[in-house]
Amino acid sequence: MSALVTEHFTLQSAASATVSEAAARASLYVFSLSNSLVAMGFASRSPETFRPFAAAVLPAVFVLGLFTIIRLVDTGIQNQQFLRGIARIRGYYRTLTPEAAVYFSAESGRWPEASAPAIWSGTLVAFLTTAASMIAFINGIVAGTGVTLLAYSLLGADRIGFAVCLGVGATVVLMAVFLVYQRWRYRSAEAARPREEPEPRH
Repeated sequence: MSALVTEHFTLQSAASATVSEAAARASLYVFSLSNSLVAMGFASRSPETFRPFAAAVLPAVFVLGLFTIIRLVDTGIQNQQFLRGIARIRGYYRTLTPEAAVYFSAESGRWPEASAPAIWSGTLVAFLTTAASMIAFINGIVAGTGVTLLAYSLLGADRIGFAVCLGVGATVVLMAVFLVYQRWRYRSAEAARPREEPEPRH
């Protein structure tokens, strides 16, 4: 029992650490993007300076966003693994005494013992509302902006509409690629876990 309590505490601490890391990484990306946009605003006063500056800053922010997205998906998967470990221990707690079945009931727990609120609205919505999805959407806009500026520089001002369409298309494609990647990562983690773990309720 002492070992189980220690493991329970360790899993809770590890789950909290994944949430803290995800928040810190997302904040770092948004902070970097905000500073870059402010700097680009100052550089926009000079067209000769703005174009090379944007060509240097936007790809750097985009790459930072890619690294952030990959890690956010990792922390999301790790958080689910820790919560499953807690659910296994709570399942043992329920067998200790008749009263324990009430105090440690599955309904009073959290995912995967009880349904997560995001699951109620569907799997697609659940994937769209993760921290990684939000950063991926912002990063897609950064990439789309870069594509638009590049097309505008190459095609000229008379093709601005086409340049904007290229940017929007790049954003949509990148978001679709991310959703496929995120779903693949979660499915791979689901397939790799032992089958005796409690199944999530849908």
